[in-house]
Amino acid sequence: MHFERRFTTSGQDAYANIEFRSATSEIRNPDGTIVFQAENIEVPVQFSQVANDILAQKYFRKAGVPAALKRIEETSIPSWLWRSEADSAALAKLPEDQRYSGEMSAKQVFDRLAGTWTYWGWKGGYFTSEEDAQTYFDEMRHMLATQMAAPNSPQWFNTGMHWAYGIDGPSQGHFYVDYKSGKLTRSAGAYEHPQPHACFIQSVSDDLVNEGGIMDLWVREARLFKYGSGTGSNFSRLRGEGESLSGGGKSSGLMSFLRIGDRAAGAIKSGGTTRRAAKMVTVDVDHPDIEAYVDWKVVEEQKVAALVAGSKLAQKHMSRSDGGLPYHRRAC
Repeated sequence: MHFERRFTTSGQDAYANIEFRSATSEIRNPDGTIVFQAENIEVPVQFSQVANDILAQKYFRKAGVPAALKRIEETSIPSWLWRSEADSAALAKLPEDQRYSGEMSAKQVFDRLAGTWTYWGWKGGYFTSEEDAQTYFDEMRHMLATQMAAPNSPQWFNTGMHWAYGIDGPSQGHFYVDYKSGKLTRSAGAYEHPQPHACFIQSVSDDLVNEGGIMDLWVREARLFKYGSGTGSNFSRLRGEGESLSGGGKSSGLMSFLRIGDRAAGAIKSGGTTRRAAKMVTVDVDHPDIEAYVDWKVVEEQKVAALVAGSKLAQKHMSRSDGGLPYHRRAC
């Protein structure tokens, strides 16, 4: 593929015409205590505070970024596109608490995204020439910095960790299609072939523990949620409450399993950040438990309302303005 420059100049830094500034991002509790704070982060001047907060709180890698890197030579790839990993010798000379940190500049994020895409494109034979690869790399970084283009969240979370910093981890059960053989291949690590896709539709069968069944779905959903992706399923295959089981018992019903899935999703921070996992549930209108499913949201809202009202009443009646003992603790 051939690429032409629109926003950058050959031989000039991709950020040459973009102004950056130092910024602060924080999350506070209602009482003012700080939950999260990032000071002196480098962001484009045109980024709003909301954009700064999303970048710092969700998309910056928080740990594991080496303070010193070295390039890994690959003879078939231009030297400027070689991937990097921790320089153990250089890190050994630093105090232990200074060897690894998190990302602090938007440039680091833009570089690892665009660099990885270019690296993959080069290995896959997408570019007509090295100049085309360099053009793509520069133009993409410029467009990310000026908000002309933006990928989905899992790209921000996962792409480039291995290429830019040498970060990897144990296999998480992911697969990828090998660009050389065209075959589905199990990933050997978590980030060399990451999970950069946004949304998945997964099937679920009316089976408790076997592959493709209910409990297997929770594992597959957790795998997707962990790296920032969302997932949705139609649960209409699950039997309704009281329907017969092959062993002679009765089914606990659709809603009992949906509640488990909702709790599991709520317990997982999507992409390891402060974002709740994105989960979609659909049920066909002719399912035996459809009315309970439709009322589910209403009942949960009623619970919240009851808790709020109850806590206010308890606060009112369990203490006295005259400083006396609470009513339930008064002596007879």
